Amino acid sequence: MDRYTDKAKSRVRQADVDDLFVNRWSPRAMTGEILSEKDVNSLFEAARFAPSSMNNQPWRFLISKRDDENWQLFFNLLTEGNQVWCKDASVLIVLISKKTLDKSGKQYKTHSLEAGSAWQNLALQASLKNIVSHGMGGFDYEKAKSALNIPDDYKVEMMIALGKYNKKLSDEKQEKISDRKPLNELVFKGKFN
Repeated sequence: MDRYTDKAKSRVRQADVDDLFVNRWSPRAMTGEILSEKDVNSLFEAARFAPSSMNNQPWRFLISKRDDENWQLFFNLLTEGNQVWCKDASVLIVLISKKTLDKSGKQYKTHSLEAGSAWQNLALQASLKNIVSHGMGGFDYEKAKSALNIPDDYKVEMMIALGKYNKKLSDEKQEKISDRKPLNELVFKGKFN
């Protein structure tokens, strides 16, 4: 089986790190093939085990599969640029996070960070299963909040497209594997430089 993660082998490592992290990337070319319920649930199960302050788990995933009645609603939230390639996704997701703690109702300062951890777990599990997971900020946040009945105590974080990688449609210019900034631009001893 030709893994879409094979393209990531060109990434340069600056320290010893598992292939799981290096191989994860976000292509846009997908087949449109429906993902199985088992595969999709596996991704959400990985997200469920993300770290969470006081085990509050503020993240929620609103989903639509391409063959259900909500597909067009989710698809219409996207910018035109993202609609061009998301038309071949199998699942569209809106990730939201609760801004208050469940038990006390107080402000939850790390809700977005923890939702991001859940997204990362989902993305890594997708990579392990050869499923494309592509996170996006290119959509109408206010329209999503309104159209999806998202309560005021939740923040709309991002959208995610899932699907099977389509090597035949992959445009090498657009699907270029990006490297990362060097560690010395990301890690500082003591004060910020």
